[in-house]
Amino acid sequence: MMEVKVIAKRRVFGGFFKIDELKLQYQKFDGDMSSPVSRLVFERGDSVAAVLFNTDTRHLIFASQFRAPSYEKGPGWITEIIAGMIDPGEDPDDAIRREVFEETGYRVRYARAISMFYLSPGGCSERIFLYYAEVDSAAHDGKGGGIESEGEDIQLVEMSVSEALSGLSAGRFPDAKTIIGILSAKERLLLNE
Repeated sequence: MMEVKVIAKRRVFGGFFKIDELKLQYQKFDGDMSSPVSRLVFERGDSVAAVLFNTDTRHLIFASQFRAPSYEKGPGWITEIIAGMIDPGEDPDDAIRREVFEETGYRVRYARAISMFYLSPGGCSERIFLYYAEVDSAAHDGKGGGIESEGEDIQLVEMSVSEALSGLSAGRFPDAKTIIGILSAKERLLLNE
């Protein structure tokens, strides 16, 4: 590991999301320490996401919902894989099961971690723990649709693996975690189709 010296850290915004300002030095590739630099870090916590496959219908299940940050530069409504924030003290395995149930009404029958990645490491500390998960029709015993008190209004979209792969090629998924998820699970999905 290369060395980092944090000289100062202060919270410059502490709302729902948090922004920290760091003054630090880091070890450069030549071994010398950098000059002190200031960096803003957007701290939103970690999240989970799942490529969700219904073993009975042989379809993938996506969530379609309004995403305010995508409104000014895009459609506003995004179709994406199931995802949500990890609660403080919650394990990612438990978080993905909770999120799938809240958003879809399905109880996860099988889940396997695929990878962990940073969404935008140049400015955001968020890590996404990506899963492949399976449900079946008998496991649909909840309402789904998200948490109304959190302003969520989720409509489920189901499509075959080939429809999802075609949609990916056509640019229908403008969401990074969805693109990464479908591509990461592609081989497993093709075996299931």
